[in-house]
Amino acid sequence: MTFQRRRRIIKRQRTGTALLVVALISFLAGMTDAIGLLTVGDFVSFMSGNTTRAATAVSDGNILRSLILLGSLAVFVVGNALGTIVASRFRASGVLCCVTVILTLAAAGGDHLANELRFYLIVLAMGVVNASVEHIEGLPIGLTYVTGALSRFGRGLGRWIMGTGNIQWTIQIVPWLGMLGGAIVGAILENRFGQLSLWAPALLAGLLCILVLTIPARWSKRYAQR
Repeated sequence: MTFQRRRRIIKRQRTGTALLVVALISFLAGMTDAIGLLTVGDFVSFMSGNTTRAATAVSDGNILRSLILLGSLAVFVVGNALGTIVASRFRASGVLCCVTVILTLAAAGGDHLANELRFYLIVLAMGVVNASVEHIEGLPIGLTYVTGALSRFGRGLGRWIMGTGNIQWTIQIVPWLGMLGGAIVGAILENRFGQLSLWAPALLAGLLCILVLTIPARWSKRYAQR
């Protein structure tokens, strides 16, 4: 086997592993998003939606609700910052471990946890999880903001139709499919078990943390921005 062929095989394996991880983490994000929305009544990763809702709350004179929603934006930003810091030292496994702890706190609080605090904990987890995988072989990838993934997919499709681009843009559909599947499962679980369904994403995050630990370090360190 030539050196170049070996490199191509390793790259395919590395890319395939990364896509599987992205699909599973996006599934986790979709499940958490659906459960969070149905449990607390607001978006936990769709910050554009919360921005619009905050603005409409102001127009309705509901300042308290507007402040709560604006607070979710700040928590989401803090979550992304925290995830980036954790990823820089502990890579994707550390990020998923952090998400597991946060979601476990949200689930364990039960009826004793204020709805706003549960909301913020889930939003924090969604912010943190974004740092687990930021790119695949140099191509940016989104885990909770599938609007960006669909936009990149559409732009890549346009370039391909014009004959000026490759087909690497097709990987952008992976997080959307993962999030869709996770959201469906999350909605079913919430309708059946209520807020107890929060234990499902907490458990899944823990399992993903263990899974990612089995990935070679030289591969997983490539998932985050340097």
